[in-house]
Amino acid sequence: MNAFSRRGACPALSAPMRTGDGLLVRLNPVAGGLALKALIGLCESALRHGNGIMEVTARGSLQIRGLTADSAQLLAAEVDALGIEVRSGVPVEIGPLAGIDPQEIADPRPLADRIRIAIQEAGLTARLGPKVSVVVDGGGQLAMDAVTADVRLTAVRTASGTQWSMSVAGDARSARPLTMVDTDGARDITVAALRMVAERGREAHTRDLTERQLASLAGWHSFAPPSVLPDISPTWGEIELSPPVSLIANAASTSDKRGVPAAELPISPLAGEMSGRTEGGVKERQPIRRPIGTFDLADSHALGFGLPFGSMPAQNLMDLAVQASDLGTTEIRFAPGRALLFLGLTASACPALQASAAALGFVTKAADPRTRIAACPGAPACTSGRIATRAIAETIATESPDLFDASLTLHISGCPKGCAHPGPAVLALVGDENGAGLVVDGTAKALPAGYRPGYDAARGIAGIAAATRGERHQGETTAACLRRLGAAGVAELYRRN
Repeated sequence: MNAFSRRGACPALSAPMRTGDGLLVRLNPVAGGLALKALIGLCESALRHGNGIMEVTARGSLQIRGLTADSAQLLAAEVDALGIEVRSGVPVEIGPLAGIDPQEIADPRPLADRIRIAIQEAGLTARLGPKVSVVVDGGGQLAMDAVTADVRLTAVRTASGTQWSMSVAGDARSARPLTMVDTDGARDITVAALRMVAERGREAHTRDLTERQLASLAGWHSFAPPSVLPDISPTWGEIELSPPVSLIANAASTSDKRGVPAAELPISPLAGEMSGRTEGGVKERQPIRRPIGTFDLADSHALGFGLPFGSMPAQNLMDLAVQASDLGTTEIRFAPGRALLFLGLTASACPALQASAAALGFVTKAADPRTRIAACPGAPACTSGRIATRAIAETIATESPDLFDASLTLHISGCPKGCAHPGPAVLALVGDENGAGLVVDGTAKALPAGYRPGYDAARGIAGIAAATRGERHQGETTAACLRRLGAAGVAELYRRN
C-alpha cells in the first residue's frame, strides 16, 4: 500500500487519502453491517493505528482518520483478520434497513447485486470516476431520498407488480425522471447510462449527458430487447431514436439551444436549500425521516443514533457496542445521515441503550440541532484548519437551537476546502487568515460576505438566530426568512452582534 488517492477520490483501504490530520480510509462492508465483535475490533484498530476518531459520512460510510503509511497497512491487515469484507468498485447503494424493513416496497438487494455484476462484466469500473454512484431504493421507513446519485432506481407498486422508477443526476427531489421499468430493464439501462458517462471520461457524470442521450435511455426499453442494451456503445453513447413527447417538452426547459443540459441537472445534495415557503411559488423540501430513533422490524426493533457532526471517539463507540451486546443487539449498520443502527433489540431494551448512548455523547433525538450542522475536524486536529469547528458547532447548537429547522443546514469548515460538506449550504462559516468568514447560500469556496474572530463566531450566528426569531412570518422556514433578509442583511447581522 504505497499509493495514496487524490482528494476527491474514494479513500479505500488499498488507497488511503491524505488529509490535514493524516491518512483516511473509508469502509463499506459487503454485508451491509458489522457484528458487534467486528466493530469492537475495528475500534481497537483505530485506537492503535489512527488518531482514535471514527466517522460515519453523510452517505453512510465508515471512516478511520489519522493514519500513517505504515499504520494504514497494519489496519488493512487487521480488517482482513476480523473477516470484514469491504466493497470496491462503483458504489451501488441501498438503504440501511434493506431486506429487513417490513414497510419496504421491494427488497433492493437482488437488483443492486445484479447491477454490480453487470458493471464489472461491462468493464466500466476503471473507466468511471470515483464519485459516480447508483442508488437502489426499496422504500420503507428509511428511504434513500436525501442521497444523490448518477442513477436512481426507486421501487414503485403498480397494478402489474413492482416496477422501478429511473431518474438521473440528483437526490429524490432534484433528479431528472427517465422512465419506469422492470428489474431487467433497470439493470440494463443503468449499465447503458454508465457506459455513456464512461465515454465522456473519468470526470463525467450523468448530469453531463445530452438531451438526445437522456431521451435514448428513456426510450430504450420500448425500442430494444433489454439483453441488447449493455452491448450498445455508439460514439458518445448516443442512440438514434426519436425521444418521447414528454422528453421533448422537458428539453425546452432543461437545455439551451445547443442541446446541452441546463444547470438544473447537476448532482448537488443541497441544491435549492434556500427554498422554503416564499413568494414566487418555490416548493418547500419535504421532510425526510432521519435514521435516529426506534424503527419497527418484523420481530424486533432497530435503534438509531447519530454521531455529532459525523464523528465520535473510537472508545465511546466501543463502549456503546459493548453495552449493546449485553442488551441483545445482533448487528450494527451504518446509515446515511451520519448515523448508526443497532439491530435485533427488544422493545424493553431500547430505552436502556438510548440512555447509554446519550451519556456517551451520541445524538439520540432526530430534532437535535447537531443533525443540521456539518463540521470538519478543524483546528487543532487538522493542520489545514484555521478555526475550532467542532467547538463552535457545539456552542451554536446549545445557544441557538431554534435557528435550525428542516430548511437549514449550517456548514462550519476549518478552511475553504469544505471537506465536510462540498455542496452549498444556507449558511457556512469558513476559517481563513481573516478569521471566521460567513458565506450565505454558497459553498466554503465562495467569498465570505463578512468576518468575525474565530473564537467569537458562535455569537455572530446567535445574532442571526435572534433576528430570524423576530422577523419570521407565520409558517415561514428559517431559510426562506434568511432569503427575504438578503445576503447583505444576514452578513451585517453576523458582523455587528
